[in-house]
Amino acid sequence: MTSRGSRAAVDGSETILNFLTIGHRGVMGVEPENTLRSFVAAQHAGLDLIELDLHLSKDGALVVMHDADVDRTTDGRGPIADKTLAELRALDAGRGERVPVFEEVLDAVSKPLQAEIKDVAAARALADVMLRRDLVSRVEVISFHDAAIAEIARLVPGVRTALVASRYGTDVVERATAVGATSLVLNIRRLTQEIVERARKADLRIIGWVVNTQDDLRLVRALGLDGATTDYPEIKRTGRFTA
Repeated sequence: MTSRGSRAAVDGSETILNFLTIGHRGVMGVEPENTLRSFVAAQHAGLDLIELDLHLSKDGALVVMHDADVDRTTDGRGPIADKTLAELRALDAGRGERVPVFEEVLDAVSKPLQAEIKDVAAARALADVMLRRDLVSRVEVISFHDAAIAEIARLVPGVRTALVASRYGTDVVERATAVGATSLVLNIRRLTQEIVERARKADLRIIGWVVNTQDDLRLVRALGLDGATTDYPEIKRTGRFTA
C-alpha cells in the first residue's frame, strides 16, 4: 500500500487514502472482542477497516481469537492449539457469542480486513483461504513476527502486509522493508517523530494503536499518521470517545 495522501486500492477500487479508522478486534470496547457481533458493530459504525486475530485449532481450523489460550475471552480453559473446532464452538465468547472461524467473518461483513497472524503455520492456513477466495484486495495481513510476514508474502503474490510492533526502535523501519511490508502498525506509546520520518522516507504507511482517548487522537494527528486502531467506534462518527 502506498504512502499517505496517494491513491491505493483499499477495497478493490481506487480511492484517496485519508485518515483510516480501524476497529480493534471489531469494537472491543463495547462488544465481546473477535466475535461476529463485534465485527458487525464495527461495520455499522462505519469504521474503514476491521482488525482481527487468527490462531489454528487442534484440527487446523483458522479461528478468530487473540490470546493463545481461551481463558480470558471465553468460559473455557486451556490453549487453543489443544482444542478442536467443535470444542471451541462449545465455549461462550461473551454475550452468547461463539468463537468464529475466519471464513465466517468474511461472510458476515463486507469491510476490508486486517488479519493478524501469530506464526508461520497460521500464515500458511490463511494463504490457502486468501488464494481460494481471491482476497488479495480485501485482506491486509499483519504480524509481530517477521517470518510470518515473509511466509504470507511468499505464498500470496501481491498481498499487502504490515509489521506490528509494541517495543521497538528506529530499526523497525528496516525490519519492515526487509520482509517487504508496506505498512507499520505501531504502539503509540513509543512512537517518535524520528521513526515517523524514517518510515516516510521508506514509503511506509503508519497506523497507530491503540487510540482510545482524545490525547491519543491528538498525538496521532500531530505525528501525521495514516490512521488509528481503536476499541471504540465513536472515533469515526464524532472524533470523540466514551472511554
